[in-house]
Amino acid sequence: MRKTLLMGLTAVLPLALLAGCGDNRPTQAYKQGTYQGKPDTRPWDNEQFKGNQKAWEDAVKSRAQAQNEYVRLGDGPGGKL
Repeated sequence: MRKTLLMGLTAVLPLALLAGCGDNRPTQAYKQGTYQGKPDTRPWDNEQFKGNQKAWEDAVKSRAQAQNEYVRLGDGPGGKL
């Protein structure tokens, strides 16, 4: 009887101790059809461009051209050679 009890405790005790290690994080409830995150703003709605979409587009194009190796070195279309 004592041996059976000891074997039972040996089998159950580690499982009981591991049961306390479970990770029970509460999950967010999703409301159907609604976005729960931060509201997005347009890229030109900031202090630099003050809502001017055309100025923002020009700045993006200018930045892209500054990264174009053909234009930077003067070898390709728009280059100075």
